[in-house]
Amino acid sequence: MEKPAPTDHPIHDLLRHRWSPRAFDPRPIEDDVLHALFEAARWAPSSFNEQPWRFMVARQANPIEFERMVGCLVPGNQAWARHAPVLMIAIASTQFGRNGKPNHHARYDVGQAVAHLSVEATARGLFLHQMAGIDAPKIRETYEIPTDFDPLTAVAIGYPTDDLSRLSEDLQKTERGPRRRRAQGDSVFASSWAKPFGIQ
Repeated sequence: MEKPAPTDHPIHDLLRHRWSPRAFDPRPIEDDVLHALFEAARWAPSSFNEQPWRFMVARQANPIEFERMVGCLVPGNQAWARHAPVLMIAIASTQFGRNGKPNHHARYDVGQAVAHLSVEATARGLFLHQMAGIDAPKIRETYEIPTDFDPLTAVAIGYPTDDLSRLSEDLQKTERGPRRRRAQGDSVFASSWAKPFGIQ
């Protein structure tokens, strides 16, 4: 299933075709492809080159580990995410490694790393669905995550499919529905708050 963004201005096809499906083909992701995704994340920019991202990864090929990670999602996400071949949890280091001071930009930087990963995935015919619906305390306990690291999101990774039969009726409607965004002028300002930026 393809759902290219109906953009108001031309953008790169990789960005236009990136979207967040919930229906995934069961076929596994090859090792070298997965490594390429994480290599793309590795080269994301970060404050002071701190690279505060860490990723826990589970594959369907290892059912025990995969079910452990599925169990760290809220029930609504468990229902569909368990069909993706790969699940990942994105985690942020909350302190700078060099001096132990709080890293207030860590979450921003982790987001950049996942964005890099998502573009590389799109280039390889893969798609991500990022989820805020996680059980962070359970993730911390399950994976023995240190106190100076925070679980942020879960991510399902896989090849898309047109077969929506595993989704609820509501999610099938969402999957088939149009893509929408606020107008650019509602987000990009100049001179003062809420004054749309425009090319003069």
